[in-house]
Amino acid sequence: MTNRKLAYIVKRPEAACADRPRDGAACLPVHEERRAGSVLVIDEQQRLSGIFTGRDAVRMLAEGKDVTVTTLAQAMTPDPITITPDSGAIDALRTMSDGGFRHLPVVENERIWGIVSRVDFKGAEIDQLDEEDHLWECIR
Repeated sequence: MTNRKLAYIVKRPEAACADRPRDGAACLPVHEERRAGSVLVIDEQQRLSGIFTGRDAVRMLAEGKDVTVTTLAQAMTPDPITITPDSGAIDALRTMSDGGFRHLPVVENERIWGIVSRVDFKGAEIDQLDEEDHLWECIR
C-alpha cells in the first residue's frame, strides 16, 4: 500500500494564513478566493496559533455572533493538532479521523509547511484507512 510522506502531498506551502487581529468576516473572502476550507491563524512570530474552518464560521453564525465584531481569535479553533511533513499519509488520515476534523496543519519546528485535507489523499490511502478501521472493529 502507498503511504506517501506529507512533504510530497502539501500543495500550497504558502497556505492561506491570517493574523489574529482580523474579525471573523475578514476570513470569509480568503476561504472563497483560495477555495480553501480553512485558514491558518498565525501570531506575531509567524507561528501557528489556530485554525479557522468552515465549521468555525457556521458555529459562529449559529451562536448568533456578529461577524463584524467577533475577532478571529474568538471564532477560531485555538492550538490545533498538527502533523509533521515527514509523517505518512495514513498518519494524517488517522489523525483527522480520530479527531473528527477535515483539515490538518503541517508544521515542523514551528515552521508552517501548509495544510492537508482529506481530498488531498488518493483512493488507495483512504482504502487503507478504511481497512484498518474495519480490522479494529473486528478486534474489539
